[in-house]
Amino acid sequence: MYKKTQWSWIIWAFLGWFATFVAMAIYLLGHNALLYGFIGILALIGYLFYGLTVQVDKAQQTVSWWFGPGILKKSVKVTDLQSFSAVTNSFRHGIGVKITHDGWVYAAHGFKAIEFVLEDGSQYRIGTNDQEGVLAALEEIKKSAK
Repeated sequence: MYKKTQWSWIIWAFLGWFATFVAMAIYLLGHNALLYGFIGILALIGYLFYGLTVQVDKAQQTVSWWFGPGILKKSVKVTDLQSFSAVTNSFRHGIGVKITHDGWVYAAHGFKAIEFVLEDGSQYRIGTNDQEGVLAALEEIKKSAK
């Protein structure tokens, strides 16, 4: 089984930047429940989106990806893939989860991704910092399925 997590250091940097302003507001304005609530929301976002994990399960012949502890999890049978290839995202693909003209994009940071085209025509671009590892695991499943 192949499994790799790409850490969302850009998301953490933005959350840290916001947290410094909130900490400054607490220092200048005094203790405030709303400010503490906002810090709680920032911590929750950091926990839910700390990284993007890609997993290729050879036993179940699936490829799965999710953010953080399992939020927005998607799993696809490798036999349902029409094609998969290494691609390079651009700035317009950004980070997080969104739909673009290239299909669904899941990205934590960076520009490297794997593009999946399913038999029904839907497309997914999954960010990874190990394109070769994901492709090798998928090729191994494809060969064993023949």
